[in-house]
Amino acid sequence: MTTVNAYLTVDGASDALDFYRRAFDAEELYRLAMPDGRLGHAEMRIGDTLLMISDEWPEGGILGPAARGGATTSFAVTVDDVAALDATWAQALAAGATVEREREDQFYGHRTGTLVDPFGHRWSISVVVEDVSPEEMQRRLAAMDGTEA
Repeated sequence: MTTVNAYLTVDGASDALDFYRRAFDAEELYRLAMPDGRLGHAEMRIGDTLLMISDEWPEGGILGPAARGGATTSFAVTVDDVAALDATWAQALAAGATVEREREDQFYGHRTGTLVDPFGHRWSISVVVEDVSPEEMQRRLAAMDGTEA
């Protein structure tokens, strides 16, 4: 295996492609429209990541987050610095995302916040602000829930 790519399913894939372009500077590579008007398949690139997308196919059990009652996965976007985090955050909000969890420093050394796109997918945007070893992460986590020895 050399690559794992995400495949998004949404109600309104053409609108989603436009949102991802506005929110995350996605570059649409191509799209394949079906005779019934649904988007059968499209590919886009966000940074170094290839994402595929299609409209829902309820007759085949292929449904997006809204039809399933909420996100079934989330995406983690890592940026280079806090300024890039703030800029990406503002850009996604302006494009129509909503805040699920505001940006804040985390015990594992990242400054992270989570947005939900208009199609129900969760996007955590983060930047590394401190290098933290797995042992230190575990210690901090235990201290947070009071289980530290």
